[in-house]
Amino acid sequence: MVFKRLLGAMGVGGPSVDTILDGGAVVPGTTLTGRVMVRGGSMDVEITGIHLDFVARVEAEGHDSESEGYVVFHRATVGGGFRLAEEQEFSVPFQVPVPWETPVTELYGQPLGIVLGVRTELAVAGAVDKGDLDQLMIRPLPVQEAVLEAFGQLGFGFKSADLELGHIGGTGQTLPFYQEIEMYPPEHYAHAMREIEISLLASPSGLEVVLEADKPGGFFSGGHDVVNRFVVGHHDVGQTDFNGLVDSWVRQLAERHGGGHGGGFFGGGHRGHHGHHDPYGHQGHHSHKEEEERSGFGAGAMVAGVAAGVVGGLVLGEVIDEVGDMFEGDED
Repeated sequence: MVFKRLLGAMGVGGPSVDTILDGGAVVPGTTLTGRVMVRGGSMDVEITGIHLDFVARVEAEGHDSESEGYVVFHRATVGGGFRLAEEQEFSVPFQVPVPWETPVTELYGQPLGIVLGVRTELAVAGAVDKGDLDQLMIRPLPVQEAVLEAFGQLGFGFKSADLELGHIGGTGQTLPFYQEIEMYPPEHYAHAMREIEISLLASPSGLEVVLEADKPGGFFSGGHDVVNRFVVGHHDVGQTDFNGLVDSWVRQLAERHGGGHGGGFFGGGHRGHHGHHDPYGHQGHHSHKEEEERSGFGAGAMVAGVAAGVVGGLVLGEVIDEVGDMFEGDED
């Protein structure tokens, strides 16, 4: 991008800002680096603050409807307190920690349809302009990749991924939303579940894996969701048979015929996972979520393994278009 965002509060001739992120995708728990380029306008001004906001497009489910909005989930001050002369160019390098729970936007280089961005806010003498916006790309931690690879090797096929506003009860979740990766089961699990939703909550110590299975209803009962929670460490990568481990998780989920009753929504009517948390890390849950097909996310795709592509069912062109929509308006 080029210098393009004039400070609205200052009018024509105000300073402009452009943020340049280093490299490509980064990993949760590491550092995002880059620089903010500020160019002076037709007058000298005091730059009182340069702030970076991590933003995400998040879905909120109400009782009868679903809506989307943008949530700021991390904020860092990277500069400020200097005078910018007329037409002066000033570069502010930065290093910003990436929250451990930052959602994954790609897997093996394939986009998942998750929209994240870094927005630059420039404060000039009390006036604030939310100007530059750049796409933030996140690749999985090794332990997250190992879990998803195992699902693929076990025959699960990618359906979609999204961010849900709310909190998963009984976990160490810190962000106001969580990521769900939906997959179709292989044939030998189709009798036990219509699909499975995976949430991967990373922390410095490891990974909380929350699995939710949408189970088919019997002749006398309706379908219902069952939730389990499991924990693995970063050190388990390379030392653990993740195929066998994940298969044991799925078997537990398939064999459960009921869950604890949880209720309530965080954030004003938005669905969250709530239930009884036991010492073994299993969490009961009862809620019904309607199946929905999201265009451009490869509905109906079933892929044998991640190496062949858990995300192989994605209609990549449509996903890229959808992700790009967030940033196209910022090019003007």
